[in-house]
Amino acid sequence: METENGLAVIGQVPALSLVETHGSPLYVYDGAIIERQITTLRQAFPGLPVGIKYACKALSSLGILRFMQQRGIGLEVVSPQELELGLLAGFAPESITFTPSGVAFSEIEFAVEKGALVNLDNLDVLHRFGQRYGGLQPCFIRFKPNIADGGHEKIMTAHESSKFGIDIRQKDEVLAAVQQYGLKVVGLHQHTGSDIKAAASLLEAAARLFEVATAFPDLQFIDLGGGFKVAYSNHDTTTDMAAFGRDMTAFFQEFCHRYGRRLQLWFEPGKFLVSECGYLLARVNAVKQNPDRSFLTLDTGFNHLVRPMMYGAYHHIVNASRPEAPADTLYDVVGYICETDTFATQRLLPRTQPGDVLAFLNAGAYGYTMASQYNSRLRPPEVLVYEGKARLIRRRDTLADLTAGQLWNE
Repeated sequence: METENGLAVIGQVPALSLVETHGSPLYVYDGAIIERQITTLRQAFPGLPVGIKYACKALSSLGILRFMQQRGIGLEVVSPQELELGLLAGFAPESITFTPSGVAFSEIEFAVEKGALVNLDNLDVLHRFGQRYGGLQPCFIRFKPNIADGGHEKIMTAHESSKFGIDIRQKDEVLAAVQQYGLKVVGLHQHTGSDIKAAASLLEAAARLFEVATAFPDLQFIDLGGGFKVAYSNHDTTTDMAAFGRDMTAFFQEFCHRYGRRLQLWFEPGKFLVSECGYLLARVNAVKQNPDRSFLTLDTGFNHLVRPMMYGAYHHIVNASRPEAPADTLYDVVGYICETDTFATQRLLPRTQPGDVLAFLNAGAYGYTMASQYNSRLRPPEVLVYEGKARLIRRRDTLADLTAGQLWNE
């Protein structure tokens, strides 16, 4: 978070003014950071026909989807509802890839009907798709390369025991189904996981997918998923996109030469595009002094940001009310949910008072999309800041949102 004239700012707008206007807690997204990440990814692969498909499960608010669509980004969705949101946001159906896992076949039929490109990750589904469409409907096939990497075991998706993808050792069974039904396989896909620390894992996954790809003569696309690492603290590592881009460009060009023609290379970044753009602003309700520690109790909880409790994830915290004060006091930062609800333990912050506003950084990805109404608490509003202007893109929940759909008055 930057400071200007002693004030914490988000996209040139003072953070405290956003809270004054829209209340607390509040999600805020900086559009300039999204643009920066798009540019970084595009520039990492010079000379390659690269397609970017935003993995919108990270942040699926219509305002963000529209922002992506206006910048020429495609979309990767995992549910019919995300697909419909993409269409509402203006994405062309053919720019949307549907990559489900373990869904009813009716969802796949829905995606085909809407014009999206379907990614199949199950042999049984592959047979059903062939029986239903034969070679009339193009499709992707998702392989599992049996590589374990990612920031947490719960977000690794390509290891041998993962539910995702068709095990690469079942290649012959896949090819038999393709031949049996005359399937039109236009792309192969893999996704290693999230927060990949070593680009070497992505290159190894690509190597295994390229090896399989030589058996599919009609490919147009190779999709390597996402999972690029972003920094959650000043000392955290990131994926070196420039170095990875150079290595992958040479590797992909060599593969295309062996394959006999040039294919498109696709990526599906989610967290990489939106994590750093997002801030959760929350007010300190009280400072609770215990004999052995001090608690900062906030007007938010894991109902709004579940990652620390679910994954043990680290989010840097800034006192936006005192952005230039020295960090000299240890606090446990906790929420208001009626069970253990801890954001940070023994975190060094400036001396903090009730009423101060804290900012959780890197809250753009899997913040609001995983938010809930647990404890019958209201979900916060969302604001998109761009070119010095703040726009409300989602209002705060009301009691009507809590009771919508409930048949309590019959």
